[in-house]
This record gives sequence, C-alpha cells and structure tokens, in this order.
Amino acid sequence: MLGCFSQATNLCTMAQDSLFETPETPGSAGNTSSVSNSKAASKYFHPGGHAPLAARMRPRTLDEVVGQQHLLGEGRPLRRLIEGSGDASVILYGPPGTGKTTIASLISAAAGDRFVAMSALSSGVKEVRAVIERARMDLQLGQRTVLFIDEVHRFSKTQQDALLSAVENRTVLLVAATTENPSFSVVSPLLSRSLLLQLESLSDEDIKTVLNKALEDERGLAGRITATDEAVDQLVLLAGGDARRGLTYIEAAAEAVEDGGVLDIDTVMANVNRAVVRYDRDGDQHYDVVSAWIKSIRGSDVDAALHYLARMIDAGEDPRFIARRLVVHSSEDIGMADPSAMQVAIAAAQAVQLIGMPEARINLAQATIHLALAPKSNAVIMAMDAALTDVQQGHIGTVPAHLRDGHYEGAKKLGNAVGYSYPHDDPRGVVRQEYLPENLRDRVYYEPTTHGGEKRIAEYIGRLRRIIRGTK
Repeated sequence: MLGCFSQATNLCTMAQDSLFETPETPGSAGNTSSVSNSKAASKYFHPGGHAPLAARMRPRTLDEVVGQQHLLGEGRPLRRLIEGSGDASVILYGPPGTGKTTIASLISAAAGDRFVAMSALSSGVKEVRAVIERARMDLQLGQRTVLFIDEVHRFSKTQQDALLSAVENRTVLLVAATTENPSFSVVSPLLSRSLLLQLESLSDEDIKTVLNKALEDERGLAGRITATDEAVDQLVLLAGGDARRGLTYIEAAAEAVEDGGVLDIDTVMANVNRAVVRYDRDGDQHYDVVSAWIKSIRGSDVDAALHYLARMIDAGEDPRFIARRLVVHSSEDIGMADPSAMQVAIAAAQAVQLIGMPEARINLAQATIHLALAPKSNAVIMAMDAALTDVQQGHIGTVPAHLRDGHYEGAKKLGNAVGYSYPHDDPRGVVRQEYLPENLRDRVYYEPTTHGGEKRIAEYIGRLRRIIRGTK
C-alpha cells in the first residue's frame, strides 16, 4: 500500500508507516518492514491487470530483461546492484522505453530495503530533506533506504544539492532515471558521487522479442490473438527502439481484433497511423538531430541532410531556428567557395517570415540542398578566428598614420592621412601600401582553399599581396 505525504506532493513511500512517525525499535513489528516494503515496491513497478500493457509486461527478473547487455554482463556494476551485491548510487540515462524504470525496479527488489519513490515534477526541497532525515534514522536501525527519482533532470539545482550528503555518505541508495544528458541536466557534484550508466535504444530484434512475448504472456495478451510477421515488423518500425511505445501500439491495435483473430498490418495501420519521432526541442534529441543535420550539410550528403531536416520539421522545430542555422553555415562551411550560398540561406530565412509553415519547408529544403551540394571551405571562419585570437592576445598595434581619419580640421597637423595612396589612381586598382599595424606587417589570416570559387581567389589574392606588401 502506498503511503503519501500529501495529495499535492506525489511523494510516496512504500512503507505502511508515515514518514513522520517515530521509527520502530528492533524486535517490534517494524522488523518485517523490509518484506512489506519489497512487496510495495513490486506494486509500484508492477501494477495489476488494470494497468497498461507496457506496465504489466515490465520484467520481474534479470533474465527477462531484453537488451542493454553492455551493462548487464557478468561482473558489471549494474548486474551486481541488481543481484544485491552492490551499493553504489546510479543515474540511468537513456531514451524513453529502454528499461530505466525496469532496472530501477530490479535494484529495489534486490535491495529488499525501505523503498521511496519521488516525482521530480512535484516534490520540493522540503520533501527531499524529509526523506533523507527518515533514511538517516532508519539506517541507525540497520535498514537502508532505496530512493528512486524518475526524471531527475527536472529537479532544480537546489533540489539536487539537497541529495549530495546523503548520497556521498550512503544514507540512501539513489537510483535516478533521466532521458536528458546528465552532463547538462544534473549537477556535477551529484554526478561525481554516482555511477552513470547510459542505456541504448533497443534493436529491432529486441523490440520484436518484447512484442512476441506480450502476445503470449499471461500478463500480456495471453494468446488471445495472433499477429502476422508483417504486422509485428510494422510495429517494430513504428516503435523506433522504444519498447514502451511498441507495447502501447500493439495494445491499441489488439483492441480492434476479436478473440482468436489475427492482427494484420492493415489493422495496425488503421489504429496506429504514424511513428512518433523522438525529438525534444529542449533536450538531447534536439541537439543530436541538429548536429547530424549540420554535419550532413558539411559532409555534402544531401540525402542525410534532408532526412534530418524532415525530422526537425515533423517534430515541430521552430523554422526560424532552422533558417538561422542555414545562414550561419553558409559562411562557416562554404564561405567564398560559393558566395551565393549565403544569399540562398538568407532568402530561405526571409521566405520563412513571409509565408510561414508548412509551405516554407520547401524553401528550407532548397537551401539545405544548395548548401549540401555547394563546394566547401571553412577559410572564412578560420580567418576570422585567427584575427580575433591576435586581438584577444594583445597583438593589436597602432593604426598606421596614413590610414587614420583625416577629414577634420587639424588632422594633417597630427600626421593623420598624410601619405595615403588612393588605389583608384593606379591602373591596377591596387597599390603598395602598409595596412596592418607595423607589428603585424606580415600576418596572413585568410587562406583560401582550392575548392569552388576559392580556387580563383587563391590565385588572385597571391597577386594582390605581392603588390600591396611590395614583394613584387
């Protein structure tokens, strides 16, 4: 039975006694609390037949876990925890539906200690400290507390800081789950006190194993229906490596099939009409997909670039963000190798403002194709960064007198603009003249490549520098 602090906090302990009651002394009924807590934790992770299929099919033993063998091999820390021989706090990081909650349930079952589950969405610092204080008292009586926090990345820095001492001193065994990269969402001190374990998306074969088991298992559909191979394959495709999603989809599709019937691909498509793209505009998937799109453009793989663009658009990414990145990369990755790339990118950004979505997807696609197929050069950004490095390191120097402003009265008396050579007076349109400060006289920042339009520029700039610097 779940006992809760209040209706508002959604902070539940698996013990039957209240958090604020005086701990029972050894020899009292409290000595059986580890058993009742283990049962309650089981109810928390393994609800009854009324629960969704994904919850009913959650593995109860290590042997039932599918995938994540890189973490569950013999002698691995996670296996030791699940088998009850480890005592390190862990942060489980990975995409949805990869087994984070399942692993937490197995750890709690193995520990057999007092179990507390907290919702990061609704629990504050007060609740965290209350759990830790109770855990400290229980530890004096020989009972450890397993603290499970789902979506720990939603905890504020203050809430996470409140856990540090208890985790470091092992007052609690923390099992935290997150879909967000802990490097960005979990405070460094908590990371350093915990074992970080990254879970991977399940393979197609893993998802197929999960679905086929759900069709037969008594906790699942219990053989009520069968499914064609094509239907299962389609469900695997729609699941996208997420076991929970796959189970949710097969449950929805199965409701349309009578007992003893066959689930076919048409029934699947009629009840589950599309895959849900895993993409969070504030999370890892946002950065991963954007990064893949940019790198595909840079790598001239137009098909990959369009694929990742489609994923961003389908997931509802702000088209203005996409357009801004195109403008940036038209200079960063192409530059003078194809100066028209920036014009195309800016035109796409303007089109987004003028016509909006969904039509602007075509403009974004055109710009993506243009940039992906354009000759590549990073000479512009390299030149700018080299110049900035000089300035930031103090390599500045004095502006040559002949280049200084000479339009005001008295400027010539100061030597400003005296001796300046006007390039248009030379038939070549360029003259020998010092432009850089004296201490940077021979500095070269822009070094064009031989790609695209920069091949011609490379030849031309060599002639210019020889004239300007007097080497010819």
